[in-house]
Amino acid sequence: MDFTDILINIRKIVRSVNLESKRIEKDFGISIPQLLCLHFLALKPDYQSTVTGIASYLNLNLSTATGIVSRLEKKNLVARLPRSGDKRISVISITTTGLNILEKSPQLMHQQLSKKLSSLPEKQLLSISNSLELLVQCFDLTDEQASPLITIDDFNSSSDTTG
Repeated sequence: MDFTDILINIRKIVRSVNLESKRIEKDFGISIPQLLCLHFLALKPDYQSTVTGIASYLNLNLSTATGIVSRLEKKNLVARLPRSGDKRISVISITTTGLNILEKSPQLMHQQLSKKLSSLPEKQLLSISNSLELLVQCFDLTDEQASPLITIDDFNSSSDTTG
């Protein structure tokens, strides 16, 4: 069997993620991880969370999440507020401007993929999972850390300090 089709399909996925990232950046002036942070805050009670909560949701380290929040704060899409009762801890709250960005933003590729995968039978999901695990082994990536969210940052850098 010729493996060229496999390589072409992998390239299609990488290219689609790249194009989506560029489109979001161009249309909204934020990265996909920043948009995902806004999505997370919009789902939280009172539209608030700690940076630790954001980092946990995005499966990123704390310094990366802090950088994402700082960039969103500079754009007035989130605000840092002192936590009542403990002024040493701040909470991150989405602003009206941040909510407006969310209303205008399209459904992301990973959200569409999640929806489609959830409708597949267990047998197909297992087959996809096994095939992807084999590809990860072929790429010698078994020790790589990765978020369940697909972003162009996954393709641009082997470090987790982008966003």
